[in-house]
Amino acid sequence: MELNPFSHEFHDDPYPTYKWLRDNRPVYQHADGWYALSRYADVVEASQQPLLYSSAEGTTLEYLDTGSMLPMMIFMDPPMHDTHRALVSRVFTPRAVGALEPFARDTAAGFLEALAEKGGGDFVEEFSAILPMNVIMELLGVPQADRNELRHHMDASLDRTEEPPYIPDYAIEAMIKGTTYWGELLTHKRAHPDDGLVSRLCQAEVTDDEGNTVRLTDEEVIGFCSLIGSAGTETLTKLLANAVVLFQQNPSEWKKVVDDPSRVPDAVEEILRYWPPSQYQGRVLTDDVTLHGVTMPKGSRVLLLTGSANHDEREYEDPDRFDIDRPSHLAVGFGHGLHFCVGSSLARMEGRIGIEEFAKRFPHYEIDMDNVERVHMSNVHGFASVPFVTDKNRVPVS
Repeated sequence: MELNPFSHEFHDDPYPTYKWLRDNRPVYQHADGWYALSRYADVVEASQQPLLYSSAEGTTLEYLDTGSMLPMMIFMDPPMHDTHRALVSRVFTPRAVGALEPFARDTAAGFLEALAEKGGGDFVEEFSAILPMNVIMELLGVPQADRNELRHHMDASLDRTEEPPYIPDYAIEAMIKGTTYWGELLTHKRAHPDDGLVSRLCQAEVTDDEGNTVRLTDEEVIGFCSLIGSAGTETLTKLLANAVVLFQQNPSEWKKVVDDPSRVPDAVEEILRYWPPSQYQGRVLTDDVTLHGVTMPKGSRVLLLTGSANHDEREYEDPDRFDIDRPSHLAVGFGHGLHFCVGSSLARMEGRIGIEEFAKRFPHYEIDMDNVERVHMSNVHGFASVPFVTDKNRVPVS
């Protein structure tokens, strides 16, 4: 069996491929020379060795010239990564995330009220794409009038084709437009500082190992805005859409949430495990690694298949069952180790609020599965369109 992360078939359902890999090729070697790790224990172990499994040459399968790109924490190894994360952590705090909750809830309620008035709509375009966009851009200080256009640039920049070089021209153009926008916003914030995250990133400073005071450069601030703007939007867009599709397929689990909203945090964790928006992370080896009798040479690109790890029978009992009662566990839906998602607490908060507010207004709903559409991006999986209607005759089963 071939692993082709760019194929539409793989985007539709990667889990049979993952199971075959775990059972037959836990260290998979593709004909093009790259490798993939599919078992939970191997993915976790690799994630804990950032100097051996380096992120400096990009975190996807397709080649990215990170040397010519904006500096981004996700493409850094220690010690540079540690300095940048310390700077970002100074302003991207639990307090800052918590302060966004009222805004997130009011925003979610407003979008869902509009959908409730007309009895349904497109869950993605009219809710799951625009809720996280507004929350993350509120955090960053992006003016309301600019948000939707910027979101479309970020979406387009992640699109991929099935054949090399995988990145279409319009995706590159979208990256350039997005970068240009962040640069203009930063110039404005420099001249007119406020309490937003961009202004605070400009002011944040830490002391490095040599006792020097370090601040982020303009390029580094722009890189972080590009990273968190895109990741903070895409992850939640896919997480929430995955949720409503999974709950339609598993009505008994939806009934638990409708009957007891305190179960929503458990549901968010199970959604992240079962259908994680980010399916794999790319690394490049800085030395030879031998695993399961296979030697991966220094310089090889290796995919850490987190989507597969979350379904590993060696780690989870009946892993292909969607079960919000599943005991808490170290899932790797937000990555693991040094590069664990810095925005995970924000994502969990938004996911919880989105499901809670949707359950209030749509305890019974029906998705038009014949017209659901998927995205075809790099390592991000999920839905581009999920049309649904209120179904007052559909009652969750006991």
